[in-house]
Formats: sequence, C-alpha cells, structure tokens
Amino acid sequence: MVLHAGSEVSGSAPKFQVAHFTRRDDGDDAVFYAQERLVHHLDQPARDALTAYYRDVLPAGGRVLDLMSSWVSHLPEDQGFADVTGLGMNETELAANPQLTGYCVHDLNADPVLPLADQSFDACLIALSVQYLTRPLEVFADISRVLRPGGVCVVSFSNRCFPTKAVAIWTALDDPGHTGLVATYFRQTNGFGEPVYENLSDPGGRTDPIYVVSARAL
Repeated sequence: MVLHAGSEVSGSAPKFQVAHFTRRDDGDDAVFYAQERLVHHLDQPARDALTAYYRDVLPAGGRVLDLMSSWVSHLPEDQGFADVTGLGMNETELAANPQLTGYCVHDLNADPVLPLADQSFDACLIALSVQYLTRPLEVFADISRVLRPGGVCVVSFSNRCFPTKAVAIWTALDDPGHTGLVATYFRQTNGFGEPVYENLSDPGGRTDPIYVVSARAL
C-alpha cells in the first residue's frame, strides 16, 4: 500500500502493514509523555468550534469517555454530563482537567484494551491524538465494546502533531488523507456504522483547521 500526500484512504483500502504504524521515535511512550504539557494545541477559534460540535452531538446527561485525554477536554460547560472519564498518559495533566470526574493512566499502544466495562459509555472522544495510535484497529474495536449501542465516537484532528511520535501512515498523508484514514479505522473495525465527516475549520482559513470524523456503535 503506497501512500502519497493528497491521497484518500477509502473503506476498500488494502490491509494495513506493520510499516504503516512505525514512528521516527519508537522509544517508550511513558518516557515521552512523562513531562506534563499544559499547553493548548489549537487556537481559541478552533477550540470553540470543537466545543460547539460537541454541544450538538453529545447527549446531555450522558456518560463520556475522553480517550487519550489531557488537561482540557473541550466539552461545553453548559451541558451537564453524568460523568466524564479521562484516559491518558500523564497523571498531572489528567488531574488538572476540571471537566473530568475520574481518570486513569493507560498506554493504548502498549495495551489497546480499555480497563472499562462493556457498554458503559454514551460517547467517546479522541481529540487531536489519533495520529499517535500504533494499534488503531484494536483500539477502535475496544471503543465499540465500551460504547452503548448508538453511542457516538468522535475523532477530531488538525494539522499539528508531535512528528516523531505520529505513525508513518499519518505523516504520509495530508488533511483529506487523514479524514479517509480515520474513516477506514471505523470501517475496518466492524463495530461501527458508516462514518460521518465534518470540516469545522474557518472558511477563510484565518484560524487553525479542525476536522471531525464520527461514527455510532452498532
């Protein structure tokens, strides 16, 4: 499977190869993420656009899983949720997140099985971090396990990343390719319905781009 910038990966793409998920830095992720990074990875308008999207699609009063979480979850503050569970790599960042009602430190690249009960969440978020998954199909399959039927998984991304930790298939693609790649993760998992794409970016290109691919658990 040869990838070029500008290509889009469709649901009929060939099977992934090990080389697609190699990284320039294959060192221990726990070491890389040991230092907390209490910084924003999007500008304010892009963050506001993501929050507005969450307000529209996340169920009020629902249980939310913030996967690969950090010190911010971008959730609307005026929409109550039963609870928000964060799963991430840095305990200091998770502890600093005021929107989490609980959290655990867990490395999905080392163990893609979520330490969570079946059908226990109404929504799962992966914000600005899907590019770091080295075992995405296993992770997405387990997301479908912990979501209730009809629960939504929302994957958002921009054009920023830690390039040494992003997988090779991600760095080989541009934004349309990233959209197709995330859609392929959903389609090849078999636990989700057809993915939906949204471009939340400012039409004039004056702010950071922000894209969303979502799908509902079957």
